[in-house]
Amino acid sequence: MAEVAVGGRAGAIEASELAEIGLRFEVDGEIATITLDRPDKRNAQTFATWSALARIGESLPEQVRVVVVEGEGPSFSAGIDLRIFTPEGVPGQTFFAANAARDDETLERGIAEAQQGFLWLRRPEIVSIAAVQGHAIGAGFQLALACDLRILAEDAKLCMKEPALGLVPDLTGTKPLVDIVGLPRAIEMCLTARTVDAREALALGLGELMVPGEELKQAVRDLAAAVLATDRGAATATKRLLQGARGRSLEEQCAAERREQAVRLKTMFARS
Repeated sequence: MAEVAVGGRAGAIEASELAEIGLRFEVDGEIATITLDRPDKRNAQTFATWSALARIGESLPEQVRVVVVEGEGPSFSAGIDLRIFTPEGVPGQTFFAANAARDDETLERGIAEAQQGFLWLRRPEIVSIAAVQGHAIGAGFQLALACDLRILAEDAKLCMKEPALGLVPDLTGTKPLVDIVGLPRAIEMCLTARTVDAREALALGLGELMVPGEELKQAVRDLAAAVLATDRGAATATKRLLQGARGRSLEEQCAAERREQAVRLKTMFARS
């Protein structure tokens, strides 16, 4: 797997810069892998993490069809780096108290920029897979929820911690959580900030597969290979249809199917 610098609309971001932030980005053919690489901090996330994730998404190589998100070491991600709550903060970065002093428009714009690091993982032209082992807490849980699919190691522990810290989950995780587990269960999970183990998470639909920790990487590889075996255009169109289904009536969804299929047929059987 080749480690690459990420360049594009947002400008180049070198492997050395990612390493300083605590990320790795590698591309192997049609598969890209993003690794949270701060194992000594249980892959805690910072403002720089979210900015770098957004830049990776903005400049993702066109050939990539599958994006794997994983964590180095025993944890996927233990959430936000708690130093953000302190006046000292994370060296070279802002902290919550400084952000809170800003006007509402500026503050919301900053949150929107952080959310961009998560939103792009839902794009129809890619399938994103979270490989979750150990802790997936707060921002870590939301990063897993931003992915289309989640494979859980048997030791995975999921928790929406933000309300217990006086915050709300704001990294795009509330909608997929409600969509997957339903409103009552989402309320219970968030407002108690309890930890959900892998077995319960699988039963709730928060993971597609649970495997022993030593089998996690192979399970992700197998799933990625199965996704890549499907025609790219058909996969993109189908994901787009499925993403829109919940917000459409049956008649509207049928119309969307017709439109997508017309494009597929013209593409497949167009005369040269």
